[in-house]
Order: sequence, then structure tokens, then C-alpha cells
Amino acid sequence: MNTTPRRTGAWQAAAVALSVLGVALPLAAAAQEAVTVVSWGGSYARACVLGYHESFTEETGIRISLEDYNGGLAQIRAQVEIGNVHWDVVDLDIDEAVQGCEEGLLEPLDPSLFVPGPNGEPATEDFLPGTWTECGVGTSSGSSIYAYNTESFPGDRPTTIDDFFDLQKFPGRRAMRRMPRDNVEFALMADGVPVEDLYDVLDTPEGRDRAFRKLDTIKDQVIWWEAGAQPPQMLADREVVMSTAWNGRIFNAQVLENQPLEIVWDGQIKGVNQLVIVAGTPRLELAKQFIAFATRPESMAGLAGYIAYSPVRRSGIALVSTHKEVGIEMGPHMPTNDRPGRSIPRNHAWWSDHKDEFLERFSAWLARP
Repeated sequence: MNTTPRRTGAWQAAAVALSVLGVALPLAAAAQEAVTVVSWGGSYARACVLGYHESFTEETGIRISLEDYNGGLAQIRAQVEIGNVHWDVVDLDIDEAVQGCEEGLLEPLDPSLFVPGPNGEPATEDFLPGTWTECGVGTSSGSSIYAYNTESFPGDRPTTIDDFFDLQKFPGRRAMRRMPRDNVEFALMADGVPVEDLYDVLDTPEGRDRAFRKLDTIKDQVIWWEAGAQPPQMLADREVVMSTAWNGRIFNAQVLENQPLEIVWDGQIKGVNQLVIVAGTPRLELAKQFIAFATRPESMAGLAGYIAYSPVRRSGIALVSTHKEVGIEMGPHMPTNDRPGRSIPRNHAWWSDHKDEFLERFSAWLARP
């Protein structure tokens, strides 16, 4: 979404303030240029626009050109390799941010770029552990879960990750994301692997075989999705009876569209999104200004006012209140809440090391009849 710049004394003062953080930019240039931000589209992109994109443009005069994608490093890699970078800031999962940093595809981020905490403490002490890395900084935390349409189950309803794989008790088509990450964790949890042992099991050939054998049990009943907007739509249309999804997308379908959807939190996989800057962008200073603004506690809380993704700064969590449109308290819907059932933090370092080999095996597995 593009918004019209406001050339006012207020945003000029803000730009001067940002220069203290080392991201100074001539005001005329800021007023004339735009930063291209690439993210996940759908209700998440809408929440970003309403939560802090519009206020960024209002304060700085810098327009945002927002583009959608479905994740991954392929397009970033292609732009950097041919020397034609037209993306500036990209929303990535941490494992992809770490891999992209190691490949030299992303700009290192100086922690001095981030606004200090409310008591003057360094921002890095305000961020939750593990949410910022050399080239990426977290903005929100969400969970991969599965959900179902309550109208598909007039009797017993699924309550555990095991039920997602139980075609006898809960027959019908399922939907899963077309990638191995999360799917293999779901499969092993449903096959009885304790959460504390999960990545140790995945480290072994036997554990990997076990995960794919479990996926084999439902493969012929799975429809594969690629964009985050697809699961709530497929559930609403009753194209599938249950689907893995991102919790915020299901939340928005529930509260904004009144869809009869229910989240199953057992087996949830908690993850963090990071903002990164593509190496070689000619709009580096604009990109830094955007990241400095996006990682403010107020910006993270602004996002959480429109979708159920939690801030990754402690001071941002304290600012979360109600949904800005429907007025419900957002705290109880955040994936960071303690709930009954199994949950794991996604091991981003593990996936950064193993993603390519799993993608190759997963693609070969999909191609088999």
C-alpha cells in the first residue's frame, strides 16, 4: 500500500531525531523516495499497514511500496547475484535470515539502529532472547497451529495434534503448507515423540524416516497451500475439514469475518519473523529508517492491535491492549500465552543448517505417487 507523504515540521523533526540513531537522510530525498517492503500479504500485511506503516509515512514522509511473497531466499538471491536489487526490506523467518546473512545476501544490522528501551537500557536487552541476529531483527512472534471449521464436526471435535493425523476418527481432506518445516515437527509430535527430544530425533536418519512415514499416512488426503491467506479461506469454504495455518490468520478470520473456525493449540510451533535489508539496495538509508521505526515498541504493539502476533520487545508486550477495530482484549489471543498441551519453539538454527536437504527430500516425497 502506498500512502501520500506529508511534508510537515513534525516529520522533519522526527527525521532529525532519527539521525541520532545513525540513519540520517536528506529531507528532500526522503520526501521524494519510497522504500519497498516485501511481506506475507493478506491480513498480516493489512495489520502492518494499519499498525505502523501509515504512521511511518506520516512521521517521515517516506512512502512505502508494499509487495507480497510466499517466503524464501530465491528472489533475494537472484536480485543480489545479478546486481539489480529492487527489494529493500523483507520479512523473513529467522532461519532464512541466518542463511541469507551467511550467504552475503543481507546487510548486517548495527544494534545502535534500534530505539533504546523505556528506561534507557540498550534495545538488545529489551528484545526477547534469540529474536535478533546479525542481519535480522524480530518484530513479531506467531505460531504454526492447525484449525478446523466447527461446522465440519457436529459431534466430536479435534483437540490434539494427533487428531490431525487420525483419518478414521476425523475423516476428510486436510491442508498443509508445501514445505517440510513444521510439517515434520507436527508429524513426530503426533507419532509420540516428546517435544524435548524432537530435534534430536530429527537429527537422525531414523527420525527423519519416521517423520515422513507419519506424513505418508495422510498424504493422499492433503491439499498443499503456499500463501498464508489460503488456509482460512479453504476452511471457510469447507474445501478441507482442517488445516495447518498461522494463528494470526485464523484469528482474523474469526473476529473480522465471523468464520466458525477453531484453533487447536496442542502441538503449536512458535516462531519469530525478522526484518532484513537486502544487500546492495541503493536505498540503504531509507531501509534503515524503516527498520528503526518498525522495531519501536509502539510499532510492535500497533501491529498487535490488528492481528494476534505478539511483540518481541518486553516493553512492546506491555503496550498490547485491545483490537483497534472490534475492541476485544488481544492478550488472551497471543501465541505467547501459556496454554495446556504441547508446544515447541521452532529451532531456527537447526533449520538454517538443514533446510536445503529437507527441501530436496520433501520435493522428492511429494513427487512420489
